[in-house]
Amino acid sequence: MNISFSSLLAQTPSNSGDNGVLYALAGLIFGAVAVAIIQKFLGQDAKTQSKRLLEQAQLEADNLVKKSELEQKEKLLTLQNQFEVDLKKQREEIRDRESQIASREQTVRQASDDLKKQEKFVESNQRKVAEKLEDISKKSDQYSKLITQVQADLQRVTGLSKDEAKRQLMELLEKELQGELGSVLLKHEKKVAESAQQKAQDILLTAMQRYASAQTSESTTSSIDIPNDEMKGRIIGREGRNIRAFEKASGCDLIIDDTPGVVIVSGFDPVRREVARQAMAKLVADGRIHPTRIEEVIATTEKEMDAFILRKGEEAAQEVNLQGLGDRVIEMLGRLHFRTSYSQNVLRHSIEVAFLSGMMAEMVGLNANTARRCGLLHDIGKAADHELEGGHPKIGADLLKRSGENEHVVHAALGHHDQLTTEFPYTLLVATADACSASRPGARRESLERYVKRMEELETIAKGFHGVEQAFAIQAGRELRVIVSSKETDDATAAKICRDIAKAFEEQLTYPGEIKVTVVRESRFVETAR
Repeated sequence: MNISFSSLLAQTPSNSGDNGVLYALAGLIFGAVAVAIIQKFLGQDAKTQSKRLLEQAQLEADNLVKKSELEQKEKLLTLQNQFEVDLKKQREEIRDRESQIASREQTVRQASDDLKKQEKFVESNQRKVAEKLEDISKKSDQYSKLITQVQADLQRVTGLSKDEAKRQLMELLEKELQGELGSVLLKHEKKVAESAQQKAQDILLTAMQRYASAQTSESTTSSIDIPNDEMKGRIIGREGRNIRAFEKASGCDLIIDDTPGVVIVSGFDPVRREVARQAMAKLVADGRIHPTRIEEVIATTEKEMDAFILRKGEEAAQEVNLQGLGDRVIEMLGRLHFRTSYSQNVLRHSIEVAFLSGMMAEMVGLNANTARRCGLLHDIGKAADHELEGGHPKIGADLLKRSGENEHVVHAALGHHDQLTTEFPYTLLVATADACSASRPGARRESLERYVKRMEELETIAKGFHGVEQAFAIQAGRELRVIVSSKETDDATAAKICRDIAKAFEEQLTYPGEIKVTVVRESRFVETAR
């Protein structure tokens, strides 16, 4: 059986696109040929089997070709359906775009028509405006001619030129306006004065209600408790040497009477009196009382008092919430704790003035910190007025200026008692607050202030004599104890100084009763045994 490969290929459908099917068919054909060849050699049965196999292969090949053709047709149909769907979608998009374009064209045509209508309306309005302007121009010319004619007639009738008529008219208007202006000004001035008065009263009352400090009262004596009356003898000492040493070192008068368990320290200077009180309390507690020990305790107490004064100044600054005060200013501020003005404690008075000034400054729109600083330091000169010449305003202003304080603080210290000027509003606030603090009921008692002033005058006059080292007013001003230098004076000179001081008191002072002047001249020699 002769079967060629080319004839087998010729029987294969030419329009098949499936190479796999062709390769499978070719394989089958080659297998059939191979089987036929083997059967040829194997015999007639092999030929029959080979023919059967060949027919079977031919049938399978035809089936594969038909299957391939069917698959190709299905693919083609799927592609055709997809193409038709895409084409339909594109056509719909084109129709939508055409519809949008048509709508936009309609909108543009409508806008164009509206614009043409507006142009026509504007042209019509322009024509009307031009006609009105022309009419106005004609009327303006007519009015100008009429005004010129009226002015000429007025000048002819009145005999006045244009400038003269204008001047007379302005004078008449000015007189009328001056009368009306004066009445208006008086009305508003009265209204403003009433409003300012009410506002000032409200500010003062509010500030005084917000801050109310305790009333102060000072005494000129301090009492010290002692364990028994035997201690009084030890305080006096042999022939009174201890009490004399204590009074000389402290500058205060020590009163020991029949009152049980009490020793009284008397002195008008509160700093000295407090030093003497604390020193005597220490001596009583220690039990060792003799002149050397007395001087040591008083010296130690004076150092402690300096620290206490500094602490009081710092506490006052903290209470008012002020920072940046100099050490000298703080020290002087602390000394005000022991100064009184008509029985009013000057430090508490200064703190009260500071708070009142700050509150009023807040109400009128000024800086509250600056106002409190001015108020706290306005009486700082009272801490040194007995040491320097001049009144306490000038002394305080000089001290604050040297300490680097600003001009508002310096002027508040200098001018709070003088004629006030509006260039320094903080001085006005401080003067107002100072008056409020001093004028409230019970704040001051004039008698004590006069008494303290007389004590200071006694000591100041005595210290003005050559050779006087210390001078202490005691016994409520009825006695002055003067310590003179033993090197610069002798007994005769000391007697003369005593007489001169007494005569100076008679000439310069006015006082009730009499003043006893005691001059002490003492030589002291100290040696140390080693």
